[in-house]
Amino acid sequence: MHTHSESAGHDVPIRVGTRASLLARTQTGWVVEHLRSHGHAVEIVTISTQGDRRDDVPIAAIGGDGVFVRELERALLERRIDAAVHSLKDLPTEETPGLTVACVPVRAMPFDVLVAREACTLESLPPGAVVGTSSVRRVAQVKSLRSDVVVRAIRGNVDTRLRRLDAGEYDCLILAGAGLERLGLASRITHVLRPDAFWPAVSQGALGIQIRADDHRMHRAVEPLDDPATHQAVRAERSCLAALAGGCLAPIGAWGHFADDGQLEIGGCVLEDTGDEVTRIVATARAAVANDHLRALSGMPETLGKQLAGMLLARGAEPMLARMRERAPHA
Repeated sequence: MHTHSESAGHDVPIRVGTRASLLARTQTGWVVEHLRSHGHAVEIVTISTQGDRRDDVPIAAIGGDGVFVRELERALLERRIDAAVHSLKDLPTEETPGLTVACVPVRAMPFDVLVAREACTLESLPPGAVVGTSSVRRVAQVKSLRSDVVVRAIRGNVDTRLRRLDAGEYDCLILAGAGLERLGLASRITHVLRPDAFWPAVSQGALGIQIRADDHRMHRAVEPLDDPATHQAVRAERSCLAALAGGCLAPIGAWGHFADDGQLEIGGCVLEDTGDEVTRIVATARAAVANDHLRALSGMPETLGKQLAGMLLARGAEPMLARMRERAPHA
């Protein structure tokens, strides 16, 4: 007996699953457009996730790791869809049995950004300014750089957050630059927050196209959309996060990229916010790579990510992470 995907040619539509938010649908639209340009018929299947339905509480209180992806993964395993498009930073580092991230397209801006009603930087905010963010990683970094501002939680889609900013509830927001870029809202960015001062989430700005591991038709379909340089960089970042035993909500930042000299470079940061102060440990690792052999790198990115994790642990990250795990809320 042949499955839907394995027996089908280009005439049977590829069913692509997406979350319902405008950003998720925009990201999925990019993937669908590229699949169609390669001759595939595509259907979009919208799936509601737990993280989308509960925007009234912090993500960690809902269940932490994977709240934006579990329903999509279930639909894949039950063969209701053939591919799921995720923001890769939402996807747990431990791969779900039977599924694989077969494709990582070219990355958008990997950094966090400041969005304010008037032009300003994080450094130029007045004391007491209200900064909107809920991410523990962003909160810790804002406090480490500007202990004199007020950090206030905010959830909801990008457009909802921007409306609350424009209504005067906040003086500025910290958002992912990639989301604003993809929504055509890059003009709202007032300051790009870059490493070494401010580290993004692991895989930030990258999409992951997840399929069933044994679905050969889908492997062939998504391969042309893969960007090897992005894929190797995020493999290194996710390997570092996995080695630090941190879920996607842990206060860990990392950024991997190919430097001008052709080396794959990855830096990372582990943070601990005790309430009184923020401890910050940073390390960087590099490995030489021939750019024309990116697809044949085997386990090199993972090795580099583990090397970075080892450096961070050697510099004192282990007790910080242990305390953070103890304090983490449980659903």
